[in-house]
Amino acid sequence: MVNAKLLKLPMAAHQHRHEHHQIVIGVRGEAELSVDGAGAQLDTWRAYLVPTEARHDYRGNDKNHVLVINLDPLTPAVNSPAHADYERMMRVFEKPRTLQMDSRLHGLVQFAAGEFDRAPDHITLQQHLASSILYCMADRITEGRSFSSNRNVISPEAVRRYILKNLHKKITVEDMAGEACLSVSRFHEVFRELAGITPHQFLLQTRLDQAATLLSKTTLTVSEISYRTGFSSQSALTNALRKYKGTTPSRLQVGDRVA
Repeated sequence: MVNAKLLKLPMAAHQHRHEHHQIVIGVRGEAELSVDGAGAQLDTWRAYLVPTEARHDYRGNDKNHVLVINLDPLTPAVNSPAHADYERMMRVFEKPRTLQMDSRLHGLVQFAAGEFDRAPDHITLQQHLASSILYCMADRITEGRSFSSNRNVISPEAVRRYILKNLHKKITVEDMAGEACLSVSRFHEVFRELAGITPHQFLLQTRLDQAATLLSKTTLTVSEISYRTGFSSQSALTNALRKYKGTTPSRLQVGDRVA
């Protein structure tokens, strides 16, 4: 049986273990994990798979939120070789591991977290969403994609933080590659494989998302927001919002939702 919950990890946590398998997925902010003595960093593009009885502890920053999925180890899909999904599902919890999510899985997790927040008492909905995430992760692990313990794997969340820190400046792919300590060609190749979009598209998406947030939640002028989010002019921001989000600054200022 699968159950799940959206919660905030404490800034200091005690070490513990439990009798169920667990997946801890970053939704907002960051957290640190230690599982059987091995440390790992959790952000919005990473999940950590904790097998039953593995000793672990978590510690989050003040802004973190995680989606925790628990799975009974006696569930036929992970316990019975006769089950149709056994070969796929047994691999998920064969050892503690970090799973680096691609853009599709990242989007599914963010959607699910929004539904958990919207309907906190809708247990059936939460179980179905958690099962969908679990099966998507199992497919990626079975196919040999998206998980890694390599410390040099690019984190789109780390790239996003770099962009937000320098949002008002001109940022190039060379800048982002340098931050990741990779050549431009290698950074482009790895980032696109991981995130599903190019670094340039990710940069533009981050700028537009931040601009949309400022337009809908502040009283700053469109000109000031254009400057703060790195657009060359008010018209450049307006054109980009219309082309990629299907809206305009004025519509966002009166409560329009972005696409």
